[in-house]
Amino acid sequence: MDILTTMVIPLILGLTFFMFGMNVMSGGLETMAGGGLERTMKKVTANDFLGFFLGAGITIAIQSSSAFTVMLIGLVNSGLLNFSNTFGLIMGSNVGTTLTAWLLSLAGIEGMWYVDILNPNFFAPILAFVGIVMQMFSSSGKKKDLGNIFIGFAILIFGMELMSDSMVSVRTLPGFDTFLTTLKSPIIALLISTVFTGVIQSSAATIGIVQALAFSGGITWEMAIPLVLGANIGTCITALIGCIGTNKNAKRVVVMHFSVNTFGSIFCMIILYVLKALGVSVLSAEIAMVGVAIIHTLFNVINTALLIPVKKFIIKFCEVVVPEGKGEKQHTVFLDERIFNNTPLAISECRRLSNEMADYTRQAIMSSLDIIAGYDELKAKFVKDTETLTDKYEDKLGTYLVRLSSNNLTEDDSHAVSRMLHSLSDFERISDHALNLCDTALEIKEKNIIFSDDAKRELGVTIDALREIVNITVDSFVNDDFEKAAHVEPIEQVIDKLKDELKARHIDRLQKGECTVQMGFVFSDLLTNIERVSDHCSNIAVYTIQQDSPKLDTHKYLRNVKTEAVGNFVDEYNSYEKKYSLD
Repeated sequence: MDILTTMVIPLILGLTFFMFGMNVMSGGLETMAGGGLERTMKKVTANDFLGFFLGAGITIAIQSSSAFTVMLIGLVNSGLLNFSNTFGLIMGSNVGTTLTAWLLSLAGIEGMWYVDILNPNFFAPILAFVGIVMQMFSSSGKKKDLGNIFIGFAILIFGMELMSDSMVSVRTLPGFDTFLTTLKSPIIALLISTVFTGVIQSSAATIGIVQALAFSGGITWEMAIPLVLGANIGTCITALIGCIGTNKNAKRVVVMHFSVNTFGSIFCMIILYVLKALGVSVLSAEIAMVGVAIIHTLFNVINTALLIPVKKFIIKFCEVVVPEGKGEKQHTVFLDERIFNNTPLAISECRRLSNEMADYTRQAIMSSLDIIAGYDELKAKFVKDTETLTDKYEDKLGTYLVRLSSNNLTEDDSHAVSRMLHSLSDFERISDHALNLCDTALEIKEKNIIFSDDAKRELGVTIDALREIVNITVDSFVNDDFEKAAHVEPIEQVIDKLKDELKARHIDRLQKGECTVQMGFVFSDLLTNIERVSDHCSNIAVYTIQQDSPKLDTHKYLRNVKTEAVGNFVDEYNSYEKKYSLD
């Protein structure tokens, strides 16, 4: 019972607080980091040197190499990163995760007052108080995230203190000497640490327990080295679980992560046995908390230096372990579930895919306009395939964004999600109208309909106006350019006027017998679809203009624009009206 109350319960509580604090702190750091780091990651991964430092930086930011590796799996599974380009990121992540051990080692320092204030046990309660105040009284999302970081760090240190205190009397417990004797076997110590880390899925927690043991004076360098190595191998279990259901390249990321840590550990274990055989005395000396941090960092730095020259062999090994499947069919993955809980990254990827959808929509409408004057089977097929693709984009992205909106979003993220959700349906409807235009173009071909020269010219002017409004709409959406988006509504008003004018002129030609009723139906279908596309462009532009507004209201905005049409709007309308004049 004494063992239970003096060591087991405090150790379990300490481990629980440690892991909870780590989770809270990493969540706040992830949110504050935003999607910028991930976007940068996709740009620099071709360079292993840059990838190394970026991997280290992101892992320091989110304080979890396991979470970072799972993030990589999701990005590779989605086709956003090449498998071979993750090497530098993984090695950098392994080094970046060692920062936690250095922070925890500060808890063991003692000395003058100016040294004592560096001890996390001194300033952690202050940070906790500041964090709680920021959570309770701040209205800023960034300040609340910073408060979460402070609170998480304080909880983490409190958990570490509980674990350390539970180890103080551990040396007096019956059987502890036997346990230490077991750890004197490097292989057994390595296996124990690997299995334990795999179960709790946190190498930082395992390193924390090793440091707690070191604080109690219970272990030597000879015992600590394999325990640290085992923690580095065991942390791969999280990634192994995360790769379930992924494609071959994502699985290769896990094999690479496991391989580099295992190869490095085997090399270090060989060195350890050589040093033992040589009778190096320092191995039997007791290790301090900072010594554990040194081992952790040295292992990962040396491992990186050793493996970088043989990167190609490691990649080849991963490809052999996870070979190409016979007849494996590649499929498009829109958004991987593994990045869902990383809100900034998830929003960043939704944004990227929304931009892709916008560009596909532009290509579809441009191709459909091309074949009005001369039907082209290949372009028509492209429009049809693209319309099917945009349907999938709307379905997948829309569902994902609705779920994402239930996450704890910052104000900026909330606006971004709302704007994307509103825009998706408009882009999808534009692709529908592109398909309608193709069908009309086919009808023109099959029925051998030939418009008069005046009708062709007038229709050409309207099509040119539509091309411009689509280009401005997509460019402003992709680049978040609200100034450019403001040019859309004046053109939309001009297209509305062109539609009415063209219908009036067509009726006049019909009455004069210059065209047929059948031509009239086809001509009307063309104008209706063109006008509808411009309406959807107007909606998208308004969402861009109102992206910082708490509530998107296109009708109110457009009503105000039309009733208070002054200044730039009038000037631009007159300019576009002159540019697309029918006379």
